Amino acid sequence: MSYEVFARKYRPQTFDDLVGQTHVSRTLKNAVAQNRLAHAYLFVGPRGVGKTSTARILAKSLNCIKGPTVTPCGVCDNCREIAGGNSLDVIEIDGASNNSVEDVRQLRENVRYAPAKGRYKIYLIDEVHMLSSAAFNALLKTLEEPPEHVKFIFATTEPQKVLATILSRCQRFDLHRIPANLIAEHLQFIAKKEKITLQPAAAHSIARGAEGGLRDAESMLDQLVSFCGEKITESDVLNVFGFTSEQMVSDLTGRILRGETPEAIGLLHEQSEAGKDMMRLMADLIAYLRDLLVFKAKPDALNEDVDPGVQKSLAAHAELISTDRLLELIDLFAAAEGRMKWAPNKKLHFEVAIIKAIQSLGQATLDEVIEKLGELRDGGRARPTAFAIATAAKPSAPRTKPGPVAEGVSPAPRTRAAATAATTEARVEEKAATVDSEKIWQAVLARIPAQKAFVRNSASAADVLGVEGRNFRLGFAPGDKAMMDILGTQTNRKFVETLLNEITGKDWTLKLTVNEKLASKSTAVADDPPNDFKDEPLIQEAIELFNARVSQ
Repeated sequence: MSYEVFARKYRPQTFDDLVGQTHVSRTLKNAVAQNRLAHAYLFVGPRGVGKTSTARILAKSLNCIKGPTVTPCGVCDNCREIAGGNSLDVIEIDGASNNSVEDVRQLRENVRYAPAKGRYKIYLIDEVHMLSSAAFNALLKTLEEPPEHVKFIFATTEPQKVLATILSRCQRFDLHRIPANLIAEHLQFIAKKEKITLQPAAAHSIARGAEGGLRDAESMLDQLVSFCGEKITESDVLNVFGFTSEQMVSDLTGRILRGETPEAIGLLHEQSEAGKDMMRLMADLIAYLRDLLVFKAKPDALNEDVDPGVQKSLAAHAELISTDRLLELIDLFAAAEGRMKWAPNKKLHFEVAIIKAIQSLGQATLDEVIEKLGELRDGGRARPTAFAIATAAKPSAPRTKPGPVAEGVSPAPRTRAAATAATTEARVEEKAATVDSEKIWQAVLARIPAQKAFVRNSASAADVLGVEGRNFRLGFAPGDKAMMDILGTQTNRKFVETLLNEITGKDWTLKLTVNEKLASKSTAVADDPPNDFKDEPLIQEAIELFNARVSQ
């Protein structure tokens, strides 16, 4: 007897044999058991996930001599003929080569005849999306109202190309890509049957390379048996198919996250010289970063899809990077992958992407810049307020003429009471409804530590407008918009909302708005001569830190 490849030898013969398609097998078994059989079915999914196998199992369930049954016997003439593809009552049609109106017209003529041996005459059309529009339209009437002895089963990888009028006449089943752990388990089952030693790491590498297609995994195992014999190791899989090990991808990710540019580039060169596919390596790196993102969001979400060793690596790497930075890395490498598809020198784009990724991890975010400036301010003496820094590059309020001041003496800052008195007339309407919220806000100001001077100064410039549900409303004068922007950063907003929660025991959301009726509380700073702030220690340290210059 001629050799039979694994993909055919171990093809599913019953609904229980289907791997990773429980939602489909359960629905079809219930339909057969309850005799709720539709006249047309459509199986959708990528290659190698079991569309045609499911169609044949359904055909055997309907035409088995014991049927309709959810467990076809597999030994009667009908079952054996259907499994072999030579049944007179199960007509398998290739949609790619039988896609004309004449082919459909012939089908319409044949459906009138009763089945030869079985209970139903079943038409199984594979790659049905290849039918022409005229052929689809010619099939509509027969598909909607076929004879009682006729069933249609369609299979396709591209359902978007099937006419909506056809889709509406079928029960659609979407077959998913099969998880890697289920593929690895099935490969071990085949290896045991064939008396082959298959290392678990090797089985998992094959499953990852198959990308959810069981047929591809079985074909790869078949090829490895020819290459290795009765013992297959992970290195054999990596060498034959050019895959990269999960440990290598984990090492590359760790070097990127730790900012080790020479080591990361060196590891990439090693993989390139070993003949590894750069596109495949990029896809594996993005997949690992995706797993890392999911792990940070929900650590137990990957228990079934990831080996314990990889989970340890994910736990270690999760401590090295924040979620926002991780999202930036994924976007960066995804863009590089798009460029690599059309580039002749793929390694060059990979190297550039790694260097850019490491550089981006070393760049400061806006929140970090503001936090650093706050630390600098707290470390010096006679520092200007945050409003002076914010208005250094772009003044946002007109200046008023300063009054006479004694030589060598700075103007005295306005007190909180003076500022409140100056805005009493403009806040008559708001004040009546903000008694309690005003007390709460005063408690918040009192609890802002000295290390958060920027937050304290910007919060002091705010006027309480009241509360609306869970919203704590603060208003700023037009001249204090820069202060509102500082308080509105993600870090500062979250800090203040936490204080509100601690004081009141309720969750609050800050709502910051500019109110034309309010008077600026930073007039004293704005009234200073425009060039005075340049000599302040904080400004000088900020200029040196960020290599900046002050513009008028």
